[in-house]
Amino acid sequence: MDFTAEVFIVYKNTVLLRMHDKYKFWCSVGGHIEVGEDPNEAALREVKEEVGLDVVLWDAPQRFTTIENSFRNLVPPVGLNRHQAGERHEHVTFVYFATSKTDAVRPEHPDDEWKWATREDLARMDLRTNIREYAEAALGELAE
Repeated sequence: MDFTAEVFIVYKNTVLLRMHDKYKFWCSVGGHIEVGEDPNEAALREVKEEVGLDVVLWDAPQRFTTIENSFRNLVPPVGLNRHQAGERHEHVTFVYFATSKTDAVRPEHPDDEWKWATREDLARMDLRTNIREYAEAALGELAE
């Protein structure tokens, strides 16, 4: 079992989806949490690596803001799930929403497929149920 972070990035009235290079389905941006990383750090790193964006993780409740000495509160995920990620492999995924100040994606690989999707686009796309649910919720919370 591996721990992962995924981010649904909103820019204005769109949410960024990318085609998974290995499994060929639309998904968010994300990946494995590396040794020594917390989930927030992994989420920000994966976004920067995969699509070249600097984003701000969304923290709706902002209940805890302590930053003192070696203690700091992390942005809590909006979702947490466990799923099969291969024949003998599972992921526990921390799901985040984030905002970007630009839609200028710089993909990690030139042939990566990605899309800034509107609500109307989401309605027409063939999406996994969880991806649709998270993408629509991200737009519901963060779209301008």
